Amino acid sequence: MVAARTAETRPQIDEALVRCLVDTQFPQWADLALKLLDPAGSDHVIYRLGEELSVRLPRHPGAIGQARKESQWLPQLAPHLPLAIPVPVAVGGPGFGYPWPWAVSRWLDGEVATVDALGDSPEAAIELARFLAALQRFPLEDIPAGDAGEALTGRPLSDRDRATRAAIAEVDGVFDTAAMTQLWNAALSAPGWDRSPVWFHGDFHTGNLLTSHGCLSAVIDFGGLGTGDPACDLMIAFTLMSADSRAAFRDALGVDDATWMRGRGWALATGLNAYTSYAAVNPRVAAQTTRQITHALVG
Repeated sequence: MVAARTAETRPQIDEALVRCLVDTQFPQWADLALKLLDPAGSDHVIYRLGEELSVRLPRHPGAIGQARKESQWLPQLAPHLPLAIPVPVAVGGPGFGYPWPWAVSRWLDGEVATVDALGDSPEAAIELARFLAALQRFPLEDIPAGDAGEALTGRPLSDRDRATRAAIAEVDGVFDTAAMTQLWNAALSAPGWDRSPVWFHGDFHTGNLLTSHGCLSAVIDFGGLGTGDPACDLMIAFTLMSADSRAAFRDALGVDDATWMRGRGWALATGLNAYTSYAAVNPRVAAQTTRQITHALVG
C-alpha cells in the first residue's frame, strides 16, 4: 500500500545510471534503447528497455524488497490467475552509487484502467472478483518459515489507527470528519478475518490495472503481495467502481459484512494517506483519492 515518505534520502535515478547498471550487469541487453515511463508510481522509477522489457528501480527503502518478492512468487502465481501479471526476468544489484536491488521484467502492453472506461462495467467488476478469488485460492504450503514468511504476513488494519486519525484531523474541512471517524471506528470494531490466511495483492487500485481494447488485460505491481486478511484488496471497489458494479463485484466475490466493512476501512486509510502525502502536488492523485474516500464513506 502507499505509505507516506518523509525525511528519506533518495538516490538520484536517471537514464545514465540505468544504462550503466543494465550494461554492466546484463550486457546481453546493452544495445536495447531505454525510455522513461512518465508518470510512474510513487515507489519506482520505470524505464522501458527495448520493446519487450522494463526496468524498475526503487525510489525509497520501503520498496527495496519488491524485486526479489516478485521474482520468487509471480512465476508461481501466474499460471493460476485469469489476468496477465508481470513476468520477472532478472534481479539486478547495487552499483554506481545506486544502493538497492532492482528488477527487469517482461513489458506488458496496455493502458492504465480508468473510471470512465470501466467504472460502470459489471463485467469488469466480476472479472476483478474472479482474479482475487483465484489469487486467494493459491495454496500457502510453499511459504518458508522465518523472515521470508514473516515478510509476507499482512498487518492488521489497527496498525493504521494513529496515522488515519491524524489524517482525518488534517483534512477537516475537505471531507466530512464526523463521517470518516464513524466509518473508521466501525471498521476497527468489525470482526476480524477468522478463516485461514489467503493471498492478497495488497495495492489493488486502478493504477495497477491495465486494459487493452477497452478490456482488462493485466494486474501489475505486486510489492504489497502478502497473506492474511484479503479485505485490503477491496479498495478496488471504491477506487474504480460505481454503486452497481460494486454490488456485482461484492456478490461475485462473496464478501461478508464484516470483511466489507474492513475493506471500507482500508479504502479510507489508504486514500487518506495518499491524499495527505501527494494531493497538494499531484492533481491526479487528488482526484483519485477524493473519489476513493467519498465512495468508501458511501459504502
